Amino acid sequence: MSLIGLLKGNGSNGFGYNSTAEQVTAELDLSGKTYLLTGCNSGIGHETARVLGLRGARVIAAARSLDKATAACADFGPNAVPVACELSEPSSVRAAVTRVRELGHTLDGILCNAGIMALPQRTLQHGYEAQFFTNHVGHFILVTGLIDLLAADGRVVMTSSSAHTGTYVEGIRINDLDASGGYSAWGAYGQSKLANILFANHLSTKLKPGQTANAVHPGVIRTNLGRHMNVVVRSLFPVFSPIFMKSVPQGAATQTLVATQTSVANQTGQYWADCNATRGSAFTRDAALAEKLWTKTEQIVEGLS
Repeated sequence: MSLIGLLKGNGSNGFGYNSTAEQVTAELDLSGKTYLLTGCNSGIGHETARVLGLRGARVIAAARSLDKATAACADFGPNAVPVACELSEPSSVRAAVTRVRELGHTLDGILCNAGIMALPQRTLQHGYEAQFFTNHVGHFILVTGLIDLLAADGRVVMTSSSAHTGTYVEGIRINDLDASGGYSAWGAYGQSKLANILFANHLSTKLKPGQTANAVHPGVIRTNLGRHMNVVVRSLFPVFSPIFMKSVPQGAATQTLVATQTSVANQTGQYWADCNATRGSAFTRDAALAEKLWTKTEQIVEGLS
């Protein structure tokens, strides 16, 4: 347990900072349910998929390549299905949508877990800043392409980050999504994570009654997500992990809870951290910004080949 974990207690639902994905699902039987999850091959995505399978669910496990997804599926139970989904490539995302539709399952949950973080140099993907495009646009294409398969009580869970509070002054630079006006590794990452929250919030207004969409902050965890960070910063991970960082099982808990727990079935359009609903930045509650981002993203997707 980290130092921060020692200082934090559980929330009103009995879970908190120290809870693990196994603990938040301990009493659940997910047999007969189907969950699609991106980023299944490592970190909290792998742990979330493993626990979903442990509880009896069918896991449609997406990774950047079919080989990675197939290898990961060995840990997710007998009903796991691998799917290739490279979020930075629209053709790959659309192929993943087609593949999931071919499987013919109603989706009890779509967990948008994959992402990239803090690219040191401005990088473009299809003319847009790569973190925004991968973390937000890629998942937008995936979710909107499958939303009609969502169960009557199905849930969409977007993995965001507290880094959304450190975004650009504008929150979302709608008119500078290629970052030609200036690039900051953490500002761009924060913008992409704010976009995840705004997408979930606006999606929650479009879903049928009984369906939900939420965003979660998993916590600060030492995973492959930090592979682009400065080597000096990464070298400090072993020192600070026991003090400030969650374990992977703890990091997987919040998104697993929001995707499965019956006690939160009717909670939608919220931002979660440490297994409880909380408040994000003021931008996360800006409905006009969320709608503007949705419209802009639709235009981006329509313009992609």
